[in-house]
Amino acid sequence: MTPSFGTRLRSAMDERGPLCVGIDPHASLLASWGLADDVAGLERFTFTVVEALADTVAVFKPQAAFFERFGSRGVAVLERATADLRAAGGLVVMDAKRGDIGSTMGAYAEAFLREDSPLFSDALTVSPYLGYGSLAPAVELARESGAGLFVLALTSNPEGGEVQRAVRADGRSVGATMLAHLAEENAGETPMGSFGAVVGATLGDLSSFDLDINGPLLAPGIGAQGASPADLPKVFGAAVRNVVPNVSRGVLKAGPDAAALRSAAERYANEIGEAVGA
Repeated sequence: MTPSFGTRLRSAMDERGPLCVGIDPHASLLASWGLADDVAGLERFTFTVVEALADTVAVFKPQAAFFERFGSRGVAVLERATADLRAAGGLVVMDAKRGDIGSTMGAYAEAFLREDSPLFSDALTVSPYLGYGSLAPAVELARESGAGLFVLALTSNPEGGEVQRAVRADGRSVGATMLAHLAEENAGETPMGSFGAVVGATLGDLSSFDLDINGPLLAPGIGAQGASPADLPKVFGAAVRNVVPNVSRGVLKAGPDAAALRSAAERYANEIGEAVGA
């Protein structure tokens, strides 16, 4: 039986260091690498990253939209990259932020969480803002396949607060409600559960939120968005050991040289490890 995502994630971060590298092939980054904004450029960029980092970095987060914008040929690149990363021992968190209801949510889940899908990933980012219960098909399939979810809870974009920090009739904010749901999903799991939250590393003091969900906390915002590894203990407090810090441009801007990419990833992994006591 496949170990749960939480088990595999803990093992990968312990062995390779607590770093998630985002794979975000947007037009300006392709240009900075001297590549055209077309499928050939996408392919060259993606597989340079895969070949440089797949056997050393714990977690990768491809942003699906940057592949989907090229249509079926772009999705084919994403399929190959996902398979190659996982074959090399990296975990893939597909950043697709899917969210819908009923059979449509089920279809989204099947695209990324069904084991025989070409895009099968170790975990998927999802949006709960049609109600946490709308994610039930993804939760169920993730449990069946040994995959995980990262639910948008307290995101780093400034606009997110108007929804996530809105206060419900029971006096609890929407973001806090999502964290509470995830804690319920992960109750009793060891070494941690498979249902995580997306919580921005740029948000400063979050001591008013209970981040101890016994699950992973995907933390974008380090590097180009302004947060540093040293900020992690201040933001996440006692939950910092379960943080999966994401760095995208901070690593990717070192390309296209493979050795420079590896050096940048190693530097961030070491800095994050020191900051969180890993």
